[in-house]
Amino acid sequence: MTMTPITVLVTFSVKPGRAKAFRAVLDPVLDAMRAEDSFVSATLSVDPEHETRFLLVETWTDGEELMTVQLKRPYRAAMNAAFEEILLKPQDVAVWHPLRSDP
Repeated sequence: MTMTPITVLVTFSVKPGRAKAFRAVLDPVLDAMRAEDSFVSATLSVDPEHETRFLLVETWTDGEELMTVQLKRPYRAAMNAAFEEILLKPQDVAVWHPLRSDP
């Protein structure tokens, strides 16, 4: 079976005053992801002009495994449930296939 790497860009719009709650929910998920075999990297950034807008870039070695296994992990379900109270709107998700990655 051939693994196809995948990069997922997720944009979050957080309710005003809820940035700390957002990080409190997301950071443990990012920590848990590091232990997953197909995990490559994750970068969380904040928009310098909008402190309630965040971008998460996740890269995984196997896109199919991400979709069928990783997205169903219990820690992600708990995060998504908490997001209902924290986010202004559902997160915007874009899927890309990496061509090159430099350290």
